[in-house]
Amino acid sequence: MNIENYISQIVSQSVEALYGRADASQLQIQKTRKEFDGDYTLVTFPLLKLSRKSPEATATEIGEHIVANNPSVASFNVIKGFLNLSLAPSFWAERFAESAADERFGEAAPTGRTIMIEYSSPNTNKPLHLGHIRNNLLGYSVAQILKANGHNVIKVNLVNDRGIHICKSMLAWKLFGGGETPASSGLKGDHLVGKYYVEFDKHYKAEIKQLVESGMSEEEAKKNAPVMREAQEMLRKWEAKDPEVYGLWQTMNGWVYDGFDVTYKALGVDFDKVYYESQTYLLGKSLVQEGLDKGVFFRKEDNSVWIDLTADGLDQKLLLRGDGTSVYMTQDLGTALRRFEDNKLDDMIYVVGNEQNYHFQVLKLVLKKLGYDWSDNIYHLSYGMVELPEGKMKSREGTVVDADDLIADMVSTAREMSDELGKLDVCTEEEAAAICNMVGLGALKYFILKVDPKKTMLFDPRESIDFNGNTGPFIQYTHARICSIMRKADEAGIDRTPHACDELLPEEIGLIKSLADFPNAVAAAGENFAPSIIASYAYDLAKTFNGYYHDHSILREEDERKRAMRVTLAAEVARVLDKAMKLLGIDVPQRM
Repeated sequence: MNIENYISQIVSQSVEALYGRADASQLQIQKTRKEFDGDYTLVTFPLLKLSRKSPEATATEIGEHIVANNPSVASFNVIKGFLNLSLAPSFWAERFAESAADERFGEAAPTGRTIMIEYSSPNTNKPLHLGHIRNNLLGYSVAQILKANGHNVIKVNLVNDRGIHICKSMLAWKLFGGGETPASSGLKGDHLVGKYYVEFDKHYKAEIKQLVESGMSEEEAKKNAPVMREAQEMLRKWEAKDPEVYGLWQTMNGWVYDGFDVTYKALGVDFDKVYYESQTYLLGKSLVQEGLDKGVFFRKEDNSVWIDLTADGLDQKLLLRGDGTSVYMTQDLGTALRRFEDNKLDDMIYVVGNEQNYHFQVLKLVLKKLGYDWSDNIYHLSYGMVELPEGKMKSREGTVVDADDLIADMVSTAREMSDELGKLDVCTEEEAAAICNMVGLGALKYFILKVDPKKTMLFDPRESIDFNGNTGPFIQYTHARICSIMRKADEAGIDRTPHACDELLPEEIGLIKSLADFPNAVAAAGENFAPSIIASYAYDLAKTFNGYYHDHSILREEDERKRAMRVTLAAEVARVLDKAMKLLGIDVPQRM
């Protein structure tokens, strides 16, 4: 049952019986604020033209009619024209029985909409870092949440496998690598290629400094540094399919893909499709030609192609360089067209950092001007950067927080803190390793996903593993605690069927209300592309249960029916916590 719809229905029926039919806009119903008694509140002020009475009198009359005609509403109170309705314990007992019996609780019916979500989008010139972790975790979680909202979801990765940045790593390896490979070096392939991206930058800066000292301006030195000119020539050769350059590109990209796969597996993220810019940039070039033919784009004297968006409040945007090589916008145009044509998409979501806000504004506008109305269904899920106490990260300077290192550190920190607290004392070494991996990753994922995507965040690894705060391990520990209760209940042969929910304490009703709110949290998270809503829900549910467990015995309750109800209630809390955390890509342990 949708409780909000049910309340709207009984309020509407009482208003019509008393004053005549009200418009939907006149029936303003919301959850009762925590400082007042009640579950749902009707704002009566829009109804005064119908009732022709004071707000207090109108609220009282409606409240009396509802209670008299609906046994599910136990009582009401009126505060200055606000009618607060309190639902009966039997109503909440029925809702609990419904949710406990529903294997798909929290999941919406199929909508028929197909949504593609792109995340990760790494460059093949460096390993994944902390910023990529936020991107991957956010994209994967939003995909899980959209699936739970009934949509057909296609998770995709767009690999930036071509361009000047790739050529920088290739050239540095060719000049300074001495034939080094992942096998010969013992390095993951993405780490090895990233090493030469940093190496290129060192030599590039040294050459710029030398040219400036010889009398050249810094701007000219940046353009004329020999190593940069070589990289640009390598890009031209790549686009011309030069066998030597193309072969090196395939080899080094292969190293990187193998490295990425290891990191993705460790993070627990995956993709349904992988697109490669090297396969879509030519389609982008054909779109640029289409734009030229239609007069949407124009060519400058240096042969570069642009679009003038000044009339739209933007500026002129480069679409193709003068030497005919592509820019990001070129290939993004081609990729977007291919995706919508191949998959008949209803929506396309790009999970990309907020430094690309302008890029996606331009992408949508260019596609619109080319006549592709589906561009209105492109959404940029923009997110803030992840910062550390030491400041921002810079890939080319080799100062990033490597994703693989961070994952290993999180697992190590989880082990250290778990040992300190004695949480692994009864575990075998194999069990302890699995739990620490689960807790370390859960801490990382939850700490990142609990923050609104739009906000820049400061990541503190040790704070994220606090077992008592608003953290993943706190929720994981709550789940493990309930699993321990279930094992003991099963050993004692305690019944846990929902039929026993006939006498409920206020704290038990509070837990049932929290459980009943799960579908609303899933819907809100899907509507706003916000895993933080699910994280907040899971934390509140875990905190509410721990408060209840502290004050009320479950297994030592002497009344058999109450004990069965409490065990059942605890089991349902564990199930919903598991569902909620899975939407965040987080596993919860059975023991801890």
